[in-house]
Amino acid sequence: MIEKDGLKIMCILSAFLVLFLFIYPPLAFIFLIFVLFTAYFFRDPERRVGEGVVSPADGKIDFIQKGRLEIFMSPFDCHVNRAPVSGKVLKTEFREGRVLPAFKRIKDPRMNEITIQAEDGIFKVIQIAGIFARRIVCYVKEGDKLNKGDRIGMIRFGSRVVLEVPEGYRFVRKVGEKVKAGETVAVKDEDLQRG
Repeated sequence: MIEKDGLKIMCILSAFLVLFLFIYPPLAFIFLIFVLFTAYFFRDPERRVGEGVVSPADGKIDFIQKGRLEIFMSPFDCHVNRAPVSGKVLKTEFREGRVLPAFKRIKDPRMNEITIQAEDGIFKVIQIAGIFARRIVCYVKEGDKLNKGDRIGMIRFGSRVVLEVPEGYRFVRKVGEKVKAGETVAVKDEDLQRG
């Protein structure tokens, strides 16, 4: 499956590909490469959703502290973001800010913050734009009801996603581990103690 914005871009590129097949075939090959890269980058695979709180993004965990987990998404990761829990969107807030390489943790980044009211408290997903990720696309709005694993947005090209969980939850993944959107990353403390 391809993300909807990606389909639009692929249609435009495909039109140029066909045009240059007749005008100048060697250039058509370049457009073919762009079409294939776009299909790869905007892929939106179905996911089996895990137990507990799930990862909102594909990528590598590079920071965990208390109730905050950060995931670096390289250009090769799937960039569609998903709801970590079921609940109601309390608000979405876009903030202009600095844009630096996504592998760096910076203050005051350009970002979109999605606040979700779940059964056990407030969860936040923060989409942060990197230097190449100029566009953050948010699919949800205030008042929307979400099921865990629902698509909530996308960040184009390399970027970072932050997950904040309320007290009473503990992360079960470590810094350096790769995760996929929909995989379990946190569970309740009481569930860990029972296990």
